[in-house]
Amino acid sequence: MYKQMELEFQIERMHHVAVVRCSGRLVRGAALEAFRVQIQCLDQARIVLLDFSDVSQIDAGALGTLLQLRSWARRQAVLMKLVDPSPFVRRVLEATRLTSVFDISSLEEALCILHGPDCQQHYAVA
Repeated sequence: MYKQMELEFQIERMHHVAVVRCSGRLVRGAALEAFRVQIQCLDQARIVLLDFSDVSQIDAGALGTLLQLRSWARRQAVLMKLVDPSPFVRRVLEATRLTSVFDISSLEEALCILHGPDCQQHYAVA
């Protein structure tokens, strides 16, 4: 029997930026609670990038947790971005109209944030 992969995340910090790479299922449970606690421990960060490109599933519990983290980030003056949500996660965010609530960016845009105000985005024209 195939068991779907639980949430796994890795936090990389550099100066005032934290990049949180997530994979698996972002669903209610102990792993989601550990995720919330670890993000809220990033109180020295000014930018928190949540990379959701490898998140295969998200549920209402996770959406609630993300809303809690958004409130925490605003209180702490932390810029929190959801980076490259997987197609499934993007569809859920769109269906629940949370795309207007969360700051969602591509990986390229997130990298621009890390490079600072001198960053210039380059787009290929087909």
